[in-house]
Formats: sequence, C-alpha cells, structure tokens
Amino acid sequence: MSEKKPKFRSFAKRLTRWIAFTQFIVMVFVSYWIFVLAKNIVLMEEASLHKSSLLSAKASVGRVLTEVYTATGNRVDEIQENLGQPDKLADIMSKVVAQNPAIRSCGVSFVDGYYPQKGRWFCPYAVRGDDGKVEKRIIGSASHDYLKAEWFTEALKADSSYWSKPFFDASDSITPLVSCMMPIHDKQGKTVAILGADLSLSWLSKRVFGFTYSDNDSVRVEFRHSSESRHKNDNLLLNIDWRGVTKKFIIDQEGTYIAHPDKDFIIRKNYFDLAKTTKDSIDDHLGHLMVAGRRGAYSEKNTDIITSFKFFDSDFWSVYMFYEPIEHTGWSIASVVPIIMVDPISKGLGVIMLVLIALALLVTRIVGRRIIKRATKPLSHLAVSASEVAKGNFSTPLPQIKHNDEIRQLRDSFESMQHSLTHYVEELKETTASKAAIENELKIAHDIQMSMLPKTFPPYPERDDIDIFGTLKPAKDVGGDLFDFYIRDEKLIFCIGDVSGKGVPASLVMAMTRSLFRNISSHLWEPDQIARGLNDTMAEGNDTNMFVTLFIGVLDLHTGHLSYCNAGHDSPLLIGSGISQLPCDSNLPVGVMPDWVYTRQEKQLGPKDTIFLYTDGLNEAEDSMHAQFGDDRIIRVAAACLAENQVMPTTIVRKMTDAVHRFVDEAEQSDDLTMLAIKFMRNAE
Repeated sequence: MSEKKPKFRSFAKRLTRWIAFTQFIVMVFVSYWIFVLAKNIVLMEEASLHKSSLLSAKASVGRVLTEVYTATGNRVDEIQENLGQPDKLADIMSKVVAQNPAIRSCGVSFVDGYYPQKGRWFCPYAVRGDDGKVEKRIIGSASHDYLKAEWFTEALKADSSYWSKPFFDASDSITPLVSCMMPIHDKQGKTVAILGADLSLSWLSKRVFGFTYSDNDSVRVEFRHSSESRHKNDNLLLNIDWRGVTKKFIIDQEGTYIAHPDKDFIIRKNYFDLAKTTKDSIDDHLGHLMVAGRRGAYSEKNTDIITSFKFFDSDFWSVYMFYEPIEHTGWSIASVVPIIMVDPISKGLGVIMLVLIALALLVTRIVGRRIIKRATKPLSHLAVSASEVAKGNFSTPLPQIKHNDEIRQLRDSFESMQHSLTHYVEELKETTASKAAIENELKIAHDIQMSMLPKTFPPYPERDDIDIFGTLKPAKDVGGDLFDFYIRDEKLIFCIGDVSGKGVPASLVMAMTRSLFRNISSHLWEPDQIARGLNDTMAEGNDTNMFVTLFIGVLDLHTGHLSYCNAGHDSPLLIGSGISQLPCDSNLPVGVMPDWVYTRQEKQLGPKDTIFLYTDGLNEAEDSMHAQFGDDRIIRVAAACLAENQVMPTTIVRKMTDAVHRFVDEAEQSDDLTMLAIKFMRNAE
C-alpha cells in the first residue's frame, strides 16, 4: 500500500490570510476615522497661503507695470529734445522695445500735420516680432487713422500719463494689449504727441501666472454651489485643473478681463456681462467691490472666511474668492479657490488622525511581523544551508521541511541545484581556460596587426618638407581600419581605409589590403590605377562580400602636387589658409565590383597645407544618447587649431582625439577610430 501524499497547503495563502485578517480589523477602525475626519483634513494655513499667493501675483503685476511705466517715462525727455530730428525717433522707439522685455511695441503718435513734410500722420513705431527681433516702422495712414481713435483723442486731453483700455493689436487682431500713455510737449508746453508703450496681456498672464494657453494646459471643471437658481456663474466657474490649483484673473475698471486662464476671456468677455447672464446678484456685488478698489474675501458661508463645509453635498465643489486692487491702474486681481479649504479645528484633528493611523500601522507591523517570522522560520534554516553552498560546500545537508508547500518545493529545487552546480563548475573551469587561450591569441593578433602599421613618429626626422602623424584605436581587440605611407622617388604614397565589419574577419581583410597596397603601389604611380589593382584582386573570389573604403594619395614632395583617388571613403579636410574638404568623386569601395574604373583627381598644395584623413569612427562616434560627433564638430576642432596656429599633425590628431573622447564620455566605442595628418612644408618648385 503506497503512502498517502500529504495535502498541499499554500504558504502564501496561509501568510496572506493572517495578514489580511489583521489589516482588516485595523483598517476598519482607521477608515472610520478617515471617513469622519476627511471633510476637515485641510491645513489651516491654506487660506493664508492663497492670500499670500494673490499678493505675490499682485506684486508681480505691479513690478511689470512699473517697468513699463519707468522705461516709457525715461524716454520722454529724450523724445522732446529730438523733436527737431524726427528721423531719430524710430531709433528711440526701437531702443525702448529692445531694452525692455515687458514692452511688446512702442510708438509716438504726433498731432495732425506736426511735421508737414511727413504728411498728416507721423508715428515712429517699433515692435518685437515672434523671433525676438525688433522691427522699426512708420505707421499712420488714411486706412489706419489714429488721429480719430478714441485713445488718441482722450490722451491729448489728459494732463499726465495713464493706462489705456485694453485693445487688440491692429496688425493681427489677436494679440491683446494695454498701453501706457504719456504726453509729449514742445518747448511751449503744448501737447504735440502721445508716447505709448504696449504691454502684451498674454505675456503678462504668462509672466505673472504661468498661463501657457496650450490645448492640454488644464481640465475644465465646474465648481457649482448647491442652488441651481443662483450659482451657475461663469466668473466663479473658472478653469481649475484636476489638482484643484487656484486660478487667478484680472479685470479693469469696467469689468473687462485683463488676464484669465482662458485666453478667449481676455478683452473679449466682461465680468458684469457674465454676471447679468447668470442673474447672480452676489457676483455683480463682488464685481462692483473690485472695480471700486476694495479688497477682501468671499464665500457663500461667510464673507470673511469659510469655517466648514458638508462632505456629501454639492458644497464640496463650491468656491471662494480673494480680491485686491492694483494701485494706479483701476484694475483688480482676484484668486478663485475650491472651497475645500481652511477650518481652524482641522489642524488638531489632522494630528489626531495621523496619530491614530500611526498606531494602527504599528499594531499591524507588530502582529504581522510575529506571524511572518513564525511562517518563514524554515526559510531561515534553508538560508543557512544556502550560505554554505555559496561558499563552495556543495555537499552541505539541507533542512527537512514538514509542510508540503512552496518552501518544501524550494528546498527540493535547491537540492537539485546543488547537483547542477557541481557539474557546472567543472564545465566553467574548462570554458575559462578556453577563453583565456582565445584572449591570448587575440592579443597576439592585435600586436601583429599594429606592427603592420607605421608606428614611428615623426617617420622622417631628417626631412624638413613633410610631417606625418597617425593613430589607430580598434573598437575590439582587432579591427578593420588601416593607414600606411612610404616615400619612393621623392613622392609620398599614402592611404587610409576602413574594412566593412569588425573583429577578426575585418582584421584579416585589413592585413591583406595593406600588403596589396604596398605591392601594387611599388610598381604604379597613379592612385586610380593602384585602387583598380586592389579592387580587381580583392573582388576575385570575394564570397564573404566584404569591401574596403580607401583614400589613396600620391604627393610630389618637390612640387606639392597631389593626385588622389577616393574609393567610397570620407573626404579628407584640407587645412591651410582656411578649412575645406577635398572634392571627391563617387567611386565604389574596393572589392565590390571587378573592373570598376576609378577616377583620379588632383590638387596643388601650398607650403604649410595639411591633409587630415579619418575613418567614420570619428564623425560617427556616438555619446550615451546616440548623438553623433559629426562633420561640423570635426571642422570646429580643425578651425580652433588653425586659429591658435597649431596645425602640426601631432597637435591636430591629439586635439581631435581629446574632443571625441569628451563627446562620447562614458559611452562604449562602437567603431575603429583612425586618423592620419600629413603636412607639406616646402615651397613648390
């Protein structure tokens, strides 16, 4: 008779059942108090914070208006002194706008025919465009007759400066503006012009309140009072985002909105018109208090400050409002806040609630810890055994588990892992030995590859007509980049190349390419013929479809005449009196197609001209964000060397290396990096 298998009892279920029971008892108690106290958990300081926020916004508006007023007033004397030179006035307007970011546009409008040679209308004007540039204009015409405009006729009657009514910019009929008006007098004290500095109300709203007016800027939520008959008010039902953040607005002495979260309200809507539409006498009363220059706070519960609200009725979504006058303007600023606000008792109750929650959590922690400790005791024994196994004692005995649950399964799995580890360690030793051998072979291959390239610099210390410096840093142990040069019959034959792919295959192709270059160039002078010879040899039997981009050059060290052929490689830089890229024809890389006819190009080098050659490991080097170093940065580094008169090959290559290292920073090198600089230092014969 087989032994009966014990019933599986989930460890997680047993543990969860005890914790859930304890949390249920505690959370019922805590939830009750949260329900009772939630309606009063509002910090008492919230009201003062909103009032301070309003006063801060008011001060910000005042500073902006003062900036505009001061900047405008400071130019009155200058304008009056230059009344005899009208052509200078547009420059003064341009200075006002350029030097004061708060001023969008500025103009001085003269009375009818003040300058007969200018016609009836003469208004030098400057405006800041969307690109930030200040544009000067002369405005005023029969179609734009400011002489008949209300603001102009009213300003002529005024004895001092004042702020105009808000208006839309006549040029686009979209931008809301308000203007600071100041009279300009001649030497007899007669008013001959009106100086007006325009402040963008959209700019003011963004500067003071942070309104950006984007489509997703806020969510429109209506905070209604309990009575449908008296509280459907669009003034108090402002755009308030889902977090309940306070929204502010400004109205002028006639109730017109100067600033508002909804840009369609600015100038286009009037506080009193909306109050009449909703037939709400309270809103109408508040509006008259605001335009009368009064300050205060209002809520439906108490005109000073609210003290309570009902949790379940619609008063939860009511609002109250602070308002303050803005001196010297006739404007009034207001802040509309959700009525979920202050209650003097809330602070004390909030502390009590926090204490109760803390006690509940403490009880839960103590009870839960005891339960978990008891349930996880077998895990402690298993952890001790696991620690011994981790030290390499794979034969350590494991504890016996009574319950047939997840811990028992873990113990059995761990026992199986012991046997697997023993086998794995043996395999790992063999793998490590093989890897070490491969790494040693790669190091030898790297040394062999580097030995094939020029490594002595300067290569020709006895010569004063040529200076050369080059470096190659493979991305892996071995790479596919190459460069080479040598002098034959007073001609420098050189090349730089990049093999497709990376690693060992690319290194083999690189070695073959360098050997072929030496053999073929020892019999031929023309770089296009050298490229053709390389291409025909490498394309034959190229089953792997690997290819090499090459730049081959032949420089006559007597004349400075350079003939070259570019086979799909990056165009080198020519650094001399300036910086330019050598023009290169479109040729296929070497090894792609046999019998390809390569083109030869020529360039006469002057004394001290430097050719800077590189592979795409330089211009395509990437930082951690995958941005590339790029050709523009290469040119900037070369330009810096030229400006500092440091155009020796060693200096150019090292500064370029430093620049690319700073750019990539900690990013891993993704491609071989090769650079070669050749400087011709002899006058052409």
